[in-house]
Amino acid sequence: MNGVPRSQQSKDAKKSAPLTRDAEATRSSILDSAEDEFAANGLLGARTEAIAAKTGVTKAMIYYYFQSKEQLYEAVLERAFLRRLQIAQSINLAAMSPDQALERCLRELLIDVSKNKNLSAIFFYEAVQNKGKYYNKFGAMSLYGVLAGILEQGVAKGNFRQLDPMHTAVNIVGASVFYFCTRENIKHLWAGKNLLSSDMVEWHIKEAIELIMNGVRASDG
Repeated sequence: MNGVPRSQQSKDAKKSAPLTRDAEATRSSILDSAEDEFAANGLLGARTEAIAAKTGVTKAMIYYYFQSKEQLYEAVLERAFLRRLQIAQSINLAAMSPDQALERCLRELLIDVSKNKNLSAIFFYEAVQNKGKYYNKFGAMSLYGVLAGILEQGVAKGNFRQLDPMHTAVNIVGASVFYFCTRENIKHLWAGKNLLSSDMVEWHIKEAIELIMNGVRASDG
């Protein structure tokens, strides 16, 4: 026995649960606001004051959860990579043919990119500002590895043409995310259209999947 009455232990437990939920909600809110700021300015240009103002907390509160702007940036990247990896791992690829597995992965990737448009901008800034310093810390390469594994299996089974799996995986990701990453540059190609409307996004997903699948399939001849 620890000498604390059970009634008091129960009260303490009830108090701690809401506090834990509040802490998780605050941390998540900070990450959401930080993602917006990093997408707009990259790590170098992002301001913790702006993140604090949007979140409705103090800078001190941000540094309570994340000891520095760099650690906050890392947490944003880690959350993004973890979500995409979980999406890939949730698909039972082993039960599918290489064609089915690749098409399913592409659709899930494109849907995620369309729903989380900030990430393409953050990854662009990461390349320009940091030369990929933070990119490989949280399993980013494992995402390419999933695609490369499917391609390698497809080549071995004769479904796909002879290709370099990793190089092709990189090109596939590029073809998938370029539309979202450079949408402000290419929006003039579709005058009067909202490139992020559900119709335009679905059209891009369809076109990207068809282009990629036709590009990797083995020739019938």
